[in-house]
Amino acid sequence: MLDLSRLLPGPFCTLILADLGAEVTKVEDTGGGDYLRAMPPQRDGLGGAFYALNRGKRSLSVDLKQAEGREVLLRLLPHYDVLVESFRPGVLDRLGLTPEVLEGANPALIVCRISGYGQSGPLARRAGHDINFQALAGTLALGGDASTPAIPGAQLADVAGGALWATIRILATLAQRGPPAGHRAFTDLDVSMTEGAMSLLLPWLGDLAFGGLPPRRGAGVLNGGRAAYGTYRCADDVSGGRHLAVGALEPKFWQALRGHLNQPVAMSDFGDDEEHQAALREQLADALGTSSRAHWWSALETVDACVEPVLELDELADHPQHRARGSFFELEDPQRGPSEQLTLPLGEPPLATTPAPRQGEHSAAILAEAGYDDHELQSLLQRRVVRTS
Repeated sequence: MLDLSRLLPGPFCTLILADLGAEVTKVEDTGGGDYLRAMPPQRDGLGGAFYALNRGKRSLSVDLKQAEGREVLLRLLPHYDVLVESFRPGVLDRLGLTPEVLEGANPALIVCRISGYGQSGPLARRAGHDINFQALAGTLALGGDASTPAIPGAQLADVAGGALWATIRILATLAQRGPPAGHRAFTDLDVSMTEGAMSLLLPWLGDLAFGGLPPRRGAGVLNGGRAAYGTYRCADDVSGGRHLAVGALEPKFWQALRGHLNQPVAMSDFGDDEEHQAALREQLADALGTSSRAHWWSALETVDACVEPVLELDELADHPQHRARGSFFELEDPQRGPSEQLTLPLGEPPLATTPAPRQGEHSAAILAEAGYDDHELQSLLQRRVVRTS
C-alpha cells in the first residue's frame, strides 16, 4: 500500500491494514511531512499521535510538486496494490496524477480517496474538519443539552466515518478480486467522512422514514432524556471530578441500582415525563455524589445494574478488563525507549510492531525496489526531489 494521507483518517486506515499484514509505505513531502510529526508531546522529534498511527510503516519522502517526484510515484505504482489519499478533491488532478494517469501506471490499482464531503457534489472542494462533517451528518445535533450541541470527545467522522469505511471498502474490493488470476481492473473508491458519520444514524433515520420524530437533543432515551441513562459526578476531590456512567434502562437494572441506593421504583420511572425524569436525576445525583468513584466502583461491582466508572485516558491501561484482554502492548524502540501502544481490536496480536519511521527513513530502499540505481538516487537527492534520513 502507498499511503499519501496525513493526520488521522488515512493513517488510521492504513494502520489497521498494516496490523492485518499489509506492507504500508507512507509517502510524505520533503518539507515538514505529516503535520502530526511536529505535534507535542514528542520523543526524538516524533509526536506521540504520529508514532501511534504510523507504527509498522515505511517512509518515503518525495516532492510531488516536482515533475520528477511525480515520476517517482508512477514508477512505484506497478509494485503496489492500493493507493490511499486524503487530499482535497482535485489536488492530485492538478498535479497531473489523474485517474487516467494512475491507471496507465498500474491498470489493477485500487485508489481509495478519503475526503470530508466526497469527490462530487457542491461541497466537494470545501474545507472542513471533523466538527463540520459531523454537523452536516446529523451526529453533532444529537449530543449535548436542549440548548447547545456538544462536541464529541472523539473524532467520529474522521475515524468511524472515514478510516473504518475506507478500510471496509479496500478489504471488500480485494476480496472481490479473489485469487491472483482474478479480475483486477482499476478501481477508484470515494469515501466521504460526512456520509460515513451519517451512517451511524441508520436506526434513527429508519424510524424517521416510518413517520417517527427525530430524537430531541437532551430529551431522547439515549441522549439525556432519561435519568437511567447518563453520567453522574462522584465526591472525588480532583479537578473536574470523577464520574459514573449509568445505563440502567431495563427495569431489572434500574431496580437493582435503586434498590442498592434504598430508593423506590415506580412504573412512571420508565416514562417520558420530563419533570419526573428531572426529579429522578436529582435523586441519583444526590446519592452518587456522597461517595468517591472508587467507592461506587467497589460497591456496585457485583450489582447487575449497568454502572461503570468513566475512565480518564491515563487510567485505561490499568483497568482489569483491558489488562485481561491485552488491549495495550509495549512497543520496543531502541532509539526512543519503550512505549505503551493500543492494540487494535482485530482478534490477533498486532503485526505492525516496528517503531514509526523517521521521515524518508526508507526512501533509498523503496526507490531501489522500483529499479532506481545509485546514480539516479543521488541525482534525485541533489535536486531535492526525494529526502532520506
